Amino acid sequence: MPKNVIVAQSGGPSPVINSSLRGIIDTCKMFPDKFGKIYAGWHGIEGVLKEELLDISAQTEEEIALLRYTPAAGSIGTCRYKLKAKQTEDFARVIEVMKAHNIGYFFYTGGNDSMDTCHKVSVLAHEKGLDLVAVGVPKTIDNDVGDSEFKLIDHTPGYGSVARYWMAMVQNANEENGGSCPADPVLVLQAMGRKIGYIPAAARLADPNRELPLQIYMAESGVTAEEMCDRINDQLKKDGRCIVVVSEGFELGTEGGEVLDSFGHKVYGSAKMSVQAQVVAMLNDNGLPVPGSARGQVSGTDQRMTAAYASIVDLDEAYKVGQKAALIAESGENGWMATILRKPGVIYNVYYDKVPLEKVANSERTFPKEWISPNKIDVADDFVRYAKPLIGEDWASVPVINGRQRFTQFRPVFADKKLPAYTLEALKK
Repeated sequence: MPKNVIVAQSGGPSPVINSSLRGIIDTCKMFPDKFGKIYAGWHGIEGVLKEELLDISAQTEEEIALLRYTPAAGSIGTCRYKLKAKQTEDFARVIEVMKAHNIGYFFYTGGNDSMDTCHKVSVLAHEKGLDLVAVGVPKTIDNDVGDSEFKLIDHTPGYGSVARYWMAMVQNANEENGGSCPADPVLVLQAMGRKIGYIPAAARLADPNRELPLQIYMAESGVTAEEMCDRINDQLKKDGRCIVVVSEGFELGTEGGEVLDSFGHKVYGSAKMSVQAQVVAMLNDNGLPVPGSARGQVSGTDQRMTAAYASIVDLDEAYKVGQKAALIAESGENGWMATILRKPGVIYNVYYDKVPLEKVANSERTFPKEWISPNKIDVADDFVRYAKPLIGEDWASVPVINGRQRFTQFRPVFADKKLPAYTLEALKK
């Protein structure tokens, strides 16, 4: 007898997150004897708790196919609500909702915290006698899921597209900086990526032969504010201009103010004064060795929501890792995350496997120290060789109607509610 499915997403979105969703949906439909109705938790685990289950089975094939070209998380939504161990009422409610809707399969897409939630739901379901298969689907733009040895996962879907974005941004910024350097010799660009440097490191893909006056400051670099000024001024004396890419997690030792999200992570874009603004102010206050002044810009959530910069490689791999997740569930294997692993050799190739949710939830990837250049303001060629295949060769094709991008537009068809209304435990006073 088929059991129904819930798929949900958590955390920040990515340009390819919906491709993974489509991979899950398409593959589940191949096994009607195993998978019944497919529901989506509307805005992640919050939708499950509120019993807001979007009926994916009621959507047209056209809208599901368009998920490949639809960025961000607007199709089914995401959330930043975390199920913490002490929130026993929330966990009990999740199980109650799943029992009420005959759910036998749960897919949760996200990062380490999401894999922890997926694991906890899996364990609790079995403790409560619910026959549930829970499978995680990896997603982060900053590539921080897994381990630093790349044995759990080689890279996460989403990273290749953001790396492609930053390659293009630096190329465009170079044209701006080269043309306006008499007045604006320094251009400071702030990149996403909390305390891990994979996103700012991707700036090097714009200039693999190191022909541009480009400096990269990752959170891990350990460069002081004084050293940063000296390095930039040395570049200005040599080339007359400098492009600076700085991580949002870079510590200048100044008070910029911080805001934390529900996971306890810094919300860097919400700081009282952004890192790039602090760098620009520091450079201009100290004075530049050439005429003109520094200026900066912050790329916002467009890094993780722009369809035009999506990597074709990333889109394909996101879809296939979603397929792998569904195949793991179809086999009845519980408590795994679908993963992408790289085959050895000079020709880029990957395969799809599974790793225990518990291992992923308790791991945290760092940027390899050997990939940081000795001068601390660049990355090694080994990183370039690692990241280059992920960005693909061609531009993604986005359907356009009357000049406007055509994205998925699911109809608001929801499962009938069977339980009393519920207030999220963390919101109760």
